[in-house]
Amino acid sequence: MPKVDRRIAKSQEAIKKAVLELMSEKNFDDITIQDISDRANVSRGTIYLHYLDKYDLLDKLIAEHINEMRVICESTSELEFIDANLPWFEYLESNHLFFSTMLASKGAPSFRSQFREFLVDEFKDEIDITKGKNNGLNKDIILQFIVTSYVGIVEWWITNGMPYPPQIMAEQVGILLERNL
Repeated sequence: MPKVDRRIAKSQEAIKKAVLELMSEKNFDDITIQDISDRANVSRGTIYLHYLDKYDLLDKLIAEHINEMRVICESTSELEFIDANLPWFEYLESNHLFFSTMLASKGAPSFRSQFREFLVDEFKDEIDITKGKNNGLNKDIILQFIVTSYVGIVEWWITNGMPYPPQIMAEQVGILLERNL
């Protein structure tokens, strides 16, 4: 892994944090590169050094989080749903600003669709319609039910200020997944 200059990493983190803070205050379409630059305390040139424009910045930020979630899934793929969910909810909690902004913002519908696509990829192989409680049901319908439920529970948890700790969420969502898959 190439070594990244700490100043570059610090600037990129400030830029990402700035865009998220601004998105929590106003519509993404109304945010300018100058707004981001002012909030992050970096020059506009620094932003353009790393990103083509604000859309590229948002796309890269979303891709970064989707990739992190994919890594979590890969590292927990052999675990039962309850145990596999805990790192997820801990990640969601530790990145609250990102997820609360993406789920609440009208400017980030691409996040919701990418999140759904990611979950479809993760859950599609978990569904068995050849035996048990899902025997004879349509796999696409079950998949959409599970994905929509998962997105909904994550959105509810984040937008309501995470009223239950990650451990409780992991346990209860894990039990619900086991009942339905």
